[in-house]
Amino acid sequence: MPVCVTQLRQARGRADGIASVSPGGRVSVDISPRAVSATPAGSPAPRLVTPETPRTAATNSSSDKWERRYRLRLFLTDSGLIVVVVLGAHLLWFGQDSALASIKLFGFVDYWFVSSALALGWLAAMQFSGSRDSRVLGTGSREYQLVFNACFAWFGIVAILATLLKIDIARGYLLIAFPAGVVFLLAGRKLWRIWLNRQRKLRGAFSARVMVIGSASSVSNMVRELRLNPHAGYHVVGVCIPDGATLSPDVDLTGLHFGSLESPVTHLRLSGGNTIAVAGGDMLKTSVIRKISWQLAPGAEHLIVSPNLIDIAGPRIHTRPVSGLSLIHVETPKYSGAKLFMKNLFDFIGALLLTITLSPIFAAVAIAVRLSSDGPVFFKQTRIGRDGKPFEMLKFRSMTAGAHVQLADLLAAQGTSGTPLFKVHNDPRVTRVGNVLRRYSLDELPQIFNVLRGEMSLVGPRPQVQAEVELYDDSATRRLLLKPGITGLWQVSGRSNLSWDAAIRLDLYYIENRSTVGDLDILWKTLRAVLQRDGAV
Repeated sequence: MPVCVTQLRQARGRADGIASVSPGGRVSVDISPRAVSATPAGSPAPRLVTPETPRTAATNSSSDKWERRYRLRLFLTDSGLIVVVVLGAHLLWFGQDSALASIKLFGFVDYWFVSSALALGWLAAMQFSGSRDSRVLGTGSREYQLVFNACFAWFGIVAILATLLKIDIARGYLLIAFPAGVVFLLAGRKLWRIWLNRQRKLRGAFSARVMVIGSASSVSNMVRELRLNPHAGYHVVGVCIPDGATLSPDVDLTGLHFGSLESPVTHLRLSGGNTIAVAGGDMLKTSVIRKISWQLAPGAEHLIVSPNLIDIAGPRIHTRPVSGLSLIHVETPKYSGAKLFMKNLFDFIGALLLTITLSPIFAAVAIAVRLSSDGPVFFKQTRIGRDGKPFEMLKFRSMTAGAHVQLADLLAAQGTSGTPLFKVHNDPRVTRVGNVLRRYSLDELPQIFNVLRGEMSLVGPRPQVQAEVELYDDSATRRLLLKPGITGLWQVSGRSNLSWDAAIRLDLYYIENRSTVGDLDILWKTLRAVLQRDGAV
């Protein structure tokens, strides 16, 4: 069926109209004069979607099938890992010989029955944990937290049942099964997430197809952020903005369906999307948003509303309906008490284990530094820690002796003496051994000793010198609420490739939303970033 839309595509504007197919097979598009507006200079013309058959909610429902397929894969993986872990723990502790467990109410029971019950209960705990819910899959640490909580809760139930029913169960058997199961299940989720994020980034698959609506500025911001974070699972297919408005010049318009705010659901279906995202609630009245939700097909089309809250992780946000109002409660972050104690304990144990494990590397690097050039093995520099307290940060020396006296001249030469990140590009002071150490971040290893001394954390904002801290504004000063870290969120998000503003934003996000599971994820990503030399200097 020939479709003549060439002249329409040459118009530098939006089509605020609906394509219809006549019985004779011709396609007509009704475009009102107010619907055409100029696009930014140099931007590609928006794509006018004129499908031969308009998309319906029924066809859009197929886009949700990926969630069911992905949850099935997680279910099969979890089930297989639990069976392997329980079977392995049984064979390691009891061997192939028959063993009996004493249960006061039933007498002696074969441990194969106990292992079967343990595996089935574990599977049930995982099933009801919510760790396979579509809202936690693919991004954030909530999924991992739910997996750990399910494992911890199940083994807590096992301990309670063993006490109440007076079950004489081998403790060594449980001590093998529990930690092995947690590690294997978390590793399985991590591997699936890596695969899922790769599919989303490379193909745009396994994602919600989103039509973003709202004011031009808020839509531009949301489109920009969603495109920068494809792993979040939102693929933008179109936008609806007020008549006469245009998106920011830096937003790529290629492939976007354009429509007006008068009929967003119609344009959602024309674009092939299945989700409407309201970018900021100030542009549309609550009554309008409610009517939009009424027009969406239940279970097949979805509504997302951005409440203008930025850099706040999901676990801190809670909704509470009161007399028809949806109140959003945002928990304020705490920097003391039990959470701080657990973070300090995590840091100390982690640093101690790393010191023991990496001791051969410490020795090899120290010898290489000592033989490469004159000067001490360690470089000590005063940095600013928590609450603005100074401390001496340790590094393996990667520069020539006395390199600090040349810093001011080098920064002035490259024009960055007034910015808080005192980085010298192509630094002539770095030795040949130092280049290797910096490439793989080996020069940072002695900071593990700073962690053991309580001056630093494994994960946190990077410590800076006094001259950089003096350039802080009010927002950047919040970096001093926590101990500085060996690595941090900005290190695994671009490292030295990031601007100062982007680095501050990531540091503040970490400070507001930190968690133990999040720290483990950052440590894992740090290892990957170091091996890939992503942004290393």
